Amino acid sequence: MANVLEVHELAKSFGGVQAVKNLSFNLAEGQLLAMIGPNGAGKSTCFNLINGQLRPDNGRVVIMGNKINGYQPRQVWKLGVGRTFQITSTFASMTVLENIKMAILSYHQHTQSLFSRVRKLYNEESMELLKLVGIEDQHDRACGVLAYGDLKRIELAVALANQPKLLLMDEPTAGMGPAERQSLMELTSDIVRTRNIGVLFTEHDMDVVFTHADRIIVLNRGELVTEGSPTEVRANNKVQEIYLGTNA
Repeated sequence: MANVLEVHELAKSFGGVQAVKNLSFNLAEGQLLAMIGPNGAGKSTCFNLINGQLRPDNGRVVIMGNKINGYQPRQVWKLGVGRTFQITSTFASMTVLENIKMAILSYHQHTQSLFSRVRKLYNEESMELLKLVGIEDQHDRACGVLAYGDLKRIELAVALANQPKLLLMDEPTAGMGPAERQSLMELTSDIVRTRNIGVLFTEHDMDVVFTHADRIIVLNRGELVTEGSPTEVRANNKVQEIYLGTNA
């Protein structure tokens, strides 16, 4: 399998605090890679370095063969990188379908058509994305009246609007109940396999991580502690001591 993401000796400091220290890892297409670690481990900084929101002090990030050091977030997005965030954000007064259209219009650089032609553009593509995430029956409802679990599915559909080969998911199940968490990650896993997307995600729910991740990388104080399969990571003494607890 080809790598969609390669991180080489990545480093970032803020003042005297080194948030990420010489971090290296790869992510292959069709693979779910979980990044875990305690608060302050460097997960958010790493995500923001990959997404172009921060520039590394050292090292490089390669996405689909492109070194993206110095890229702005929109340039990274145009390469085929989707992202979801811990706090879901939608246009509450717009319908579900209109929210998806907004993302597709932006990707195709038709934002000048938002008001004059939005009702006619990309209806089929938008509905296909809603079918993919299982909420096509909600297409004409305003996002402001939907349940939180449905909003998470809308966010996933929006992240897929640019036809990504790499998907970054920051706490994808935050704020959801146990059943909703598993359902969303099962859906994500199915989409990943079908579309051959590489997914890097952070998550505090260890049941989600160990159930759905193909590989796990563990960070602590900006450094890579270990990486491997869920079985290998669960059995790692350093992980048990640093993150999961000695009795994990």
